[in-house]
Amino acid sequence: MKKFNTYHICMIAMAIVVNFIGGQIALYLHLPIYLDSIGTFFVAATCGPILGMIPNTLSGILMWALGDPFSLYYAPVGILVGLVTGFVWPKKKEGILGLLVAAMIITLPTSICSASITAILFGGITSSGSTVIVQILKPILGLTMACFAVQLVTDFIDRVLGMLIVDIVLRRFPKSILNKLK
Repeated sequence: MKKFNTYHICMIAMAIVVNFIGGQIALYLHLPIYLDSIGTFFVAATCGPILGMIPNTLSGILMWALGDPFSLYYAPVGILVGLVTGFVWPKKKEGILGLLVAAMIITLPTSICSASITAILFGGITSSGSTVIVQILKPILGLTMACFAVQLVTDFIDRVLGMLIVDIVLRRFPKSILNKLK
Protein backbone atom coordinates (compact mmCIF):
# COMPACT_ATOMS: atom_id res chain seq x y z
CA MET A 1 0.00 0.00 0.00
CA LYS A 2 1.45 3.33 -1.04
CA LYS A 3 -0.43 5.67 1.26
CA PHE A 4 -3.62 5.52 3.30
CA ASN A 5 -6.06 7.89 1.61
CA THR A 6 -9.68 8.99 1.43
CA TYR A 7 -10.47 6.20 -1.05
CA HIS A 8 -9.39 3.62 1.53
CA ILE A 9 -11.57 5.20 4.23
CA CYS A 10 -14.58 5.28 1.86
CA MET A 11 -14.07 1.65 0.78
CA ILE A 12 -13.74 0.48 4.38
CA ALA A 13 -16.93 2.36 5.32
CA MET A 14 -18.74 0.87 2.32
CA ALA A 15 -17.48 -2.59 3.26
CA ILE A 16 -18.74 -2.23 6.83
CA VAL A 17 -22.21 -1.35 5.52
CA VAL A 18 -22.20 -4.25 3.03
CA ASN A 19 -21.04 -6.67 5.75
CA PHE A 20 -23.68 -5.38 8.15
CA ILE A 21 -26.52 -5.65 5.64
CA GLY A 22 -25.44 -9.13 4.50
CA GLY A 23 -25.05 -10.30 8.09
CA GLN A 24 -28.47 -8.96 9.05
CA ILE A 25 -30.12 -10.66 6.07
CA ALA A 26 -28.52 -14.00 7.03
CA LEU A 27 -29.36 -13.52 10.71
CA TYR A 28 -33.01 -12.61 10.25
CA LEU A 29 -33.63 -15.27 7.61
CA HIS A 30 -31.74 -17.87 9.73
CA LEU A 31 -29.64 -18.81 6.72
CA PRO A 32 -26.96 -21.45 7.21
CA ILE A 33 -24.46 -19.02 5.63
CA TYR A 34 -23.35 -15.67 6.99
CA LEU A 35 -23.03 -13.08 4.17
CA ASP A 36 -21.06 -10.82 6.53
CA SER A 37 -17.72 -10.83 4.70
CA ILE A 38 -18.54 -9.57 1.21
CA GLY A 39 -17.25 -6.08 2.00
CA THR A 40 -14.20 -7.57 3.66
CA PHE A 41 -13.39 -9.56 0.52
CA PHE A 42 -13.66 -6.37 -1.51
CA VAL A 43 -11.30 -4.37 0.72
CA ALA A 44 -8.83 -7.25 1.09
CA ALA A 45 -8.83 -7.82 -2.69
CA THR A 46 -8.31 -4.15 -3.54
CA CYS A 47 -6.29 -2.82 -0.59
CA GLY A 48 -4.45 -5.85 0.76
CA PRO A 49 -4.38 -7.86 3.97
CA ILE A 50 -3.74 -5.09 6.51
CA LEU A 51 -6.73 -2.97 5.52
CA GLY A 52 -8.67 -6.18 4.78
CA MET A 53 -8.75 -6.96 8.50
CA ILE A 54 -10.65 -3.77 9.38
CA PRO A 55 -14.16 -4.08 7.84
CA ASN A 56 -15.25 -7.42 9.28
CA THR A 57 -13.93 -6.45 12.70
CA LEU A 58 -15.86 -3.17 12.77
CA SER A 59 -19.04 -4.60 11.25
CA GLY A 60 -18.94 -7.41 13.82
CA ILE A 61 -18.79 -4.84 16.61
CA LEU A 62 -21.67 -2.95 14.98
CA MET A 63 -23.77 -6.13 14.70
CA TRP A 64 -23.02 -6.94 18.34
CA ALA A 65 -24.03 -3.44 19.46
CA LEU A 66 -27.27 -3.68 17.49
CA GLY A 67 -28.47 -7.02 18.77
CA ASP A 68 -26.38 -10.02 17.71
CA PRO A 69 -24.66 -11.01 20.96
CA PHE A 70 -22.51 -13.64 19.22
CA SER A 71 -20.87 -11.50 16.54
CA LEU A 72 -18.31 -9.81 18.81
CA TYR A 73 -16.83 -13.17 19.79
CA TYR A 74 -16.20 -13.95 16.13
CA ALA A 75 -14.02 -10.86 15.57
CA PRO A 76 -10.88 -13.07 15.32
CA VAL A 77 -12.55 -14.91 12.43
CA GLY A 78 -13.26 -11.63 10.62
CA ILE A 79 -9.67 -10.50 11.13
CA LEU A 80 -8.44 -13.82 9.74
CA VAL A 81 -10.80 -13.63 6.74
CA GLY A 82 -9.43 -10.20 5.79
CA LEU A 83 -5.82 -11.18 6.38
CA VAL A 84 -5.89 -14.46 4.45
CA THR A 85 -8.00 -12.99 1.63
CA GLY A 86 -5.54 -10.13 1.24
CA PHE A 87 -2.73 -12.62 0.66
CA VAL A 88 -4.69 -15.13 -1.42
CA TRP A 89 -6.69 -12.84 -3.75
CA PRO A 90 -3.73 -11.47 -5.78
CA LYS A 91 -2.47 -15.01 -6.37
CA LYS A 92 -5.77 -16.66 -7.28
CA LYS A 93 -6.18 -17.99 -10.78
CA GLU A 94 -8.90 -16.74 -13.09
CA GLY A 95 -12.07 -18.76 -13.54
CA ILE A 96 -14.30 -20.75 -11.27
CA LEU A 97 -11.64 -23.32 -10.36
CA GLY A 98 -9.28 -20.56 -9.20
CA LEU A 99 -12.08 -19.05 -7.16
CA LEU A 100 -12.94 -22.42 -5.57
CA VAL A 101 -9.31 -23.10 -4.64
CA ALA A 102 -8.87 -19.60 -3.18
CA ALA A 103 -12.14 -19.97 -1.24
CA MET A 104 -10.95 -23.27 0.25
CA ILE A 105 -7.60 -21.76 1.25
CA ILE A 106 -9.48 -18.96 3.03
CA THR A 107 -12.05 -21.35 4.49
CA LEU A 108 -9.73 -23.83 6.22
CA PRO A 109 -8.09 -21.55 8.81
CA THR A 110 -11.22 -19.47 9.33
CA SER A 111 -13.37 -22.57 9.86
CA ILE A 112 -10.96 -23.94 12.44
CA CYS A 113 -11.11 -20.61 14.26
CA SER A 114 -14.89 -20.21 14.12
CA ALA A 115 -15.61 -23.87 14.95
CA SER A 116 -13.38 -23.58 18.01
CA ILE A 117 -15.23 -20.47 19.16
CA THR A 118 -18.60 -22.11 18.51
CA ALA A 119 -17.72 -25.31 20.37
CA ILE A 120 -15.73 -23.90 23.28
CA LEU A 121 -17.64 -20.70 24.06
CA PHE A 122 -21.16 -21.55 22.95
CA GLY A 123 -21.51 -25.33 23.05
CA GLY A 124 -22.52 -25.31 19.37
CA ILE A 125 -25.46 -22.95 19.79
CA THR A 126 -25.28 -19.51 18.12
CA SER A 127 -27.59 -17.13 16.28
CA SER A 128 -26.71 -18.68 12.91
CA GLY A 129 -29.07 -20.91 10.96
CA SER A 130 -26.32 -23.55 10.90
CA THR A 131 -26.86 -24.19 14.63
CA VAL A 132 -29.66 -26.62 13.80
CA ILE A 133 -27.32 -28.68 11.63
CA VAL A 134 -24.67 -28.72 14.39
CA GLN A 135 -27.23 -30.01 16.88
CA ILE A 136 -28.29 -32.78 14.48
CA LEU A 137 -24.69 -33.89 13.90
CA LYS A 138 -23.53 -33.53 17.51
CA PRO A 139 -24.65 -37.01 18.68
CA ILE A 140 -22.97 -38.59 15.65
CA LEU A 141 -19.68 -36.66 15.42
CA GLY A 142 -19.30 -35.07 18.83
CA LEU A 143 -19.52 -31.34 19.47
CA THR A 144 -16.18 -30.16 18.13
CA MET A 145 -16.26 -32.23 14.94
CA ALA A 146 -19.92 -31.33 14.31
CA CYS A 147 -19.04 -27.65 14.64
CA PHE A 148 -16.04 -28.02 12.33
CA ALA A 149 -17.89 -30.08 9.69
CA VAL A 150 -20.79 -27.65 9.55
CA GLN A 151 -18.50 -24.63 9.66
CA LEU A 152 -16.34 -26.00 6.86
CA VAL A 153 -19.31 -26.53 4.53
CA THR A 154 -21.19 -23.34 5.39
CA ASP A 155 -18.03 -21.21 5.39
CA PHE A 156 -16.97 -22.60 2.01
CA ILE A 157 -20.36 -21.81 0.45
CA ASP A 158 -20.30 -18.37 2.09
CA ARG A 159 -16.75 -17.66 0.86
CA VAL A 160 -17.48 -18.81 -2.68
CA LEU A 161 -20.63 -16.69 -2.87
CA GLY A 162 -18.95 -13.62 -1.37
CA MET A 163 -15.86 -13.92 -3.54
CA LEU A 164 -17.95 -14.46 -6.66
CA ILE A 165 -19.90 -11.26 -5.95
CA VAL A 166 -16.67 -9.32 -5.40
CA ASP A 167 -15.10 -10.79 -8.53
CA ILE A 168 -18.10 -9.65 -10.60
CA VAL A 169 -18.06 -6.18 -9.01
CA LEU A 170 -14.31 -5.77 -9.54
CA ARG A 171 -14.64 -6.56 -13.24
CA ARG A 172 -17.03 -3.62 -13.58
CA PHE A 173 -15.38 -1.26 -11.11
CA PRO A 174 -13.65 1.84 -12.53
CA LYS A 175 -9.94 1.15 -13.03
CA SER A 176 -9.07 4.69 -11.99
CA ILE A 177 -10.45 4.08 -8.49
CA LEU A 178 -8.91 0.62 -8.23
CA ASN A 179 -5.51 2.13 -9.01
CA LYS A 180 -5.90 4.57 -6.11
CA LEU A 181 -6.68 1.71 -3.74
CA LYS A 182 -3.63 -0.42 -4.56
